[in-house]
Amino acid sequence: MSGETWVFGYGSLIWKPGFDFAERRLAVLPGYRRSFCMASMRYRGTPEAPGLVLALDREPGAQCVGVAYRIATEASAGTVAYLRERELIAYAYNEERLPVALGDGEVVEAICYVMNREHPQYRGGLSLEAQAEVIARAAGPMGPNVEYLMNTVAGLAALGLDDPDLSMLADLVQQRSAAQTGGK
Repeated sequence: MSGETWVFGYGSLIWKPGFDFAERRLAVLPGYRRSFCMASMRYRGTPEAPGLVLALDREPGAQCVGVAYRIATEASAGTVAYLRERELIAYAYNEERLPVALGDGEVVEAICYVMNREHPQYRGGLSLEAQAEVIARAAGPMGPNVEYLMNTVAGLAALGLDDPDLSMLADLVQQRSAAQTGGK
């Protein structure tokens, strides 16, 4: 593994990284899956009506396909500080350095934000239907929860990636949204 700084993106970091990077490549993180398993009370929901956001949830045998960003050495400290401010607001994530496989098979150590299952914001085990109910109605200071889901699905599609669970979730949310607005 190289000594460079890499960051693994699997959700909003795909479509809104918020930092400069020297390189972006498809990458696979083994042993984790992308999951709407974190309650969001600050960005995509409120304390009274939490939304759901993505997290890396540990699951033996699973793998999460996303992107790895290589950060220029001179920007590394500032990027890590930015990510900590953005991702560690409630410490529901653990910042870990984990091996990810790049598209060409090279393995690099990347900063990953992994769900802390002991945190009160953990919502693992919700069915796709239950997730859709939350996402269809939740909104917070960063906008509607549905926007976060759809931006992630679109970001994955732009990379030529499909996450079947997210695609099904997007369909379920759209059905609920159409029902709420009377099909308009």
